[in-house]
Formats: sequence, C-alpha cells, structure tokens
Amino acid sequence: MTVDTFAAEAQTDAVDTPEAALDSSAAVDSTTEAPAADASVESPADATDSSETAAPVAEKPKKAPAKKAAPKKTKTLELTLTVTGTADGEWKAELKQGNSYIAKNLLVAAAAVSRAAKELHEDLSGPIDEVIDAAREQQAAKVAALEAELEAARKALAELDD
Repeated sequence: MTVDTFAAEAQTDAVDTPEAALDSSAAVDSTTEAPAADASVESPADATDSSETAAPVAEKPKKAPAKKAAPKKTKTLELTLTVTGTADGEWKAELKQGNSYIAKNLLVAAAAVSRAAKELHEDLSGPIDEVIDAAREQQAAKVAALEAELEAARKALAELDD
C-alpha cells in the first residue's frame, strides 16, 4: 500500500517537463515491479496448497558428495586375562591392564573356565577341557582312595566295638 501511495504522490508532484515525466514513469515502473517480484516468492503454506498448479520453485543446488574421511585409528585396549589351574582342579584368574592388576587371585570354577574357553574359540576349549578332564580323573581317583580308607577305618572301628 505504501508503494501505491508513493506512485500516486510521484505522479501528482511531477512537473510537465519531459525529464520529470521520465522520472515519474521510472518511479511508477520500479514500484510496480517490486510487488510482482515479491509475488513470485511463496510462503510454505501456499506451496503446500498449490503445489500442483504453481510454477516449480528453483531447486537448491545439490551438495558435492562428501569426501571419504581417512580411516580412524581405533584405540585398542589391551587387557591380559590369566587363568591358572592346578592338578587338584583349583582355578584362579588374574586380570591385568598394562602393568597394573585389576583383579588378582580370583577363584574360578572349572566349569566356568571350560564354558568361557568354548565361547572364545574352539582351539582354546580343547586343551583346557583336557586339563579339566585330567584333574577330574585325578580327583575321582583320590575320592576312591579316600572311600577305601574310610571303609578300612569303619572295619577297624567295628572290630574294636565287638
């Protein structure tokens, strides 16, 4: 509306000289072109309502494809897990990071060691299971010897009671 007022004032104030006529027509032309340029820009609401009938809006230039970044070096964390077994079937574990111990002398069940080895890798589970089986056989032999000793002690006790 201010544009129309400006154009009207320019026409009434103009002098009848050819230069003034040119200036006033230029003012009218420049003011009438401005709304036409603004009319081409649509608001987001207008774009959704009349997307089929409106002239296509100039597409944004596509971004250049991103350059491939150099592969990042993965920070490695080194932990050392040491599992130690005895012939009696006792297993202990130690966890070390660098030169410092995180856990030390933890008692671990033989079955847990066997399961962990199977989870880690088949090549690990074979030798560990052999050690566990050997410890089991040794403990079974020890139990049999103790049972025989217990039976001998019972017989000796029975003879003393008679």
